[in-house]
Amino acid sequence: MKKHNILSKLRNKKIGVLYGGLSRERDISVISGKAVLNVFEKLKINACGIDVDRNVCDKIKKEKIDIAFIALHGYVGEDGVIQGMLEMLGIPYTGCGIFGSSASINKDISKQFFQFNGILTPEWKVLKKSEALPEIKQYPIVVKPVLEGSTIGVLMVKKASHFAAAVKEAFKYGEEIIIEQFVDGKEITVSVLNGKVLPIIEILHKGDLYDFNSKYKKGFSRYVIPADITKKSYKKARDFAEKIYKIFKCNGMCRVDMVVDKKDKVWVLENNTVPGMTENSLLPAAGAAAGYDFESLVLEIVESTLKNGKKKALCL
Repeated sequence: MKKHNILSKLRNKKIGVLYGGLSRERDISVISGKAVLNVFEKLKINACGIDVDRNVCDKIKKEKIDIAFIALHGYVGEDGVIQGMLEMLGIPYTGCGIFGSSASINKDISKQFFQFNGILTPEWKVLKKSEALPEIKQYPIVVKPVLEGSTIGVLMVKKASHFAAAVKEAFKYGEEIIIEQFVDGKEITVSVLNGKVLPIIEILHKGDLYDFNSKYKKGFSRYVIPADITKKSYKKARDFAEKIYKIFKCNGMCRVDMVVDKKDKVWVLENNTVPGMTENSLLPAAGAAAGYDFESLVLEIVESTLKNGKKKALCL
């Protein structure tokens, strides 16, 4: 019945699926976007794919869309830029608004929000290209660009002799990097759909980090659902995810990456406001564990926009 109600609301709407983009995560975004577009086509919903480039505003105007489904990752898509443009055009869109998007993608800013709100996050320091290398007293550490996603440019450093090379590599992806305390433990991710926490996923992977290959290549990782952690840690992770959804004023969905250490403390790493929608992605896996097939998940995300879109879009 719910699916029928959502479809009836979309009968006279045209949805533009925004994918591709200008970031290093373009290829993953194309896969996510086409998977979503395939759902709309299968359900006979009026939809079109819009490959985002610097002419995206003209493309959107030409297609005359009523709703934008954002399947973009990284620069321009997940940082508040495309959201601001859509607000100026008066077009409701899926996912977080400008604030939540821009604050979440910046790992330094988001960690400051975590810390201020009593959410445990690993100690960190920001390093700019013009600054000298700091002295590191304890290894291992994790070096990562401030603004990239999909663990692009992220490296674990286990000893001082490898530190400078890791910093040099991370600076290929931005003017600022984060040097973060490494927390040894179980890696988990907590997806939130319209304010509701989905089953928590534990991520098992090859290598030291859940890197790009682990995320997007078959056989490099596997998921345990629900996560094999204590009830206390499970509850704390749920509480943190719900809190982050509210703090960043998320809409529709978000996915929060965390680590549960050997003493059962839960540490939050980052908040993802446009989670991947590929066949290997974590949000669809969590949705499936909660009873949502891929179609239902996509429709649920769109429904949140139907409910909140008028508040978000400007009537120009």
